[in-house]
Amino acid sequence: MGRYALQQFIDDAKKAAGQDCAPHQCVASIAPRMMRLLAEGERFLEDHHIESDSKQAARNLIYASEDDSLSLYVLVWQPGQWTPVHDHSSWGVVGVLRGLLEERNYIRMNPLQEGDEHIDLRPGGIILMNPGTVTTFVPNPDHIHETGASADGQGAMTLHLYGRNMDSYNVYDLWRRTRTRVNVHATNLDAISKE
Repeated sequence: MGRYALQQFIDDAKKAAGQDCAPHQCVASIAPRMMRLLAEGERFLEDHHIESDSKQAARNLIYASEDDSLSLYVLVWQPGQWTPVHDHSSWGVVGVLRGLLEERNYIRMNPLQEGDEHIDLRPGGIILMNPGTVTTFVPNPDHIHETGASADGQGAMTLHLYGRNMDSYNVYDLWRRTRTRVNVHATNLDAISKE
């Protein structure tokens, strides 16, 4: 099998997601391709893909489809940087390029309740992901978690493909038992790639 290029991965992901597949089918089709791309190492990355931010994990956009059906990011995690507790309202495929990424999952105790208040979350399992690891998630119920790099580690770099333009997500406040939609932006806004 020859080298697997970034554009080939994007094309394969577009084809898999464009067949009106169910979220679990999309991630099942794309996850092995993500693993194949990770096996290429970091050679497909450009300088603007690996920018870091001293205040928070950097979200570097590699690709966003014009119809907002797919987006691909490299996240660069400095030691001690974590996301808030959040969900994605989308399916996704995540691969680890460098370092150790920790994921702390949460279980919604009242999943049938609608609205953004009185949300009861309980801590779930923890997943530790090394380079080459691929994980997936689907919505309904949403995958609620926080991810980050240990403060005593060396940071991490991860590749995230989402089944939509990931320009917002829901953030959960465990103490107030609320959920709020927040907008998020790429670190490398000048490098946004639209087809």
